[in-house]
Amino acid sequence: MARKKRDETEEMLVRLFGSTSRPRILGLLINHPQQAFYQREIVYETGLSLQAVQRELKNLLHLGILKKRETKAKVYYQIDSSSPWFNPLKEIYDYALEESNYSTQDAVLQDPR
Repeated sequence: MARKKRDETEEMLVRLFGSTSRPRILGLLINHPQQAFYQREIVYETGLSLQAVQRELKNLLHLGILKKRETKAKVYYQIDSSSPWFNPLKEIYDYALEESNYSTQDAVLQDPR
């Protein structure tokens, strides 16, 4: 039953955003706003390919939705909670989760494989 709800939520968000990659990445980052992730973590947590993650991170950075922090070894990405897009996106995700009665804790949309 929870699987069906998760699939319904993902389908709703995919229709809204026009891709599978963007809602999965945003779902992960929006629901962990204080945490920064490096690319491989995002790949692992979302089940997406590295190429898809890199493409969407670039797009989301360009839109001003994400912050990027580089260290010697890794590049970290985090949702920019001061972005004018943050609150509207958070509301969309909260609404989608509420509609599907799906726990906010499990908001990361996993690959249905």
